[in-house]
Amino acid sequence: MAVKKKTTTKRKATKKAAPKKKAAPKRKAAPKKKATKSKAKKPAFGGYAISFAGRSETVEQVFGKKPIAPSEMTKKIWAFVKSKSLSNR
Repeated sequence: MAVKKKTTTKRKATKKAAPKKKAAPKRKAAPKKKATKSKAKKPAFGGYAISFAGRSETVEQVFGKKPIAPSEMTKKIWAFVKSKSLSNR
């Protein structure tokens, strides 16, 4: 006995056009909150504060006239700060 195969009909694939999405409405920027507290200048937190206010020395007086490396500049700045007692400690 021969078994007959069922014939299947192929359907054409029809793509439906996807519905167009509407653009989301643009949101307005949230209104800025008014500061209730006055912003007073706070001292430095946990840092090493140095005050150069009122100093009249020029860069040449601190570093010299010859070009120097950044590491030497750092050393000279700290020597200047310590000699003039400009730190908060």
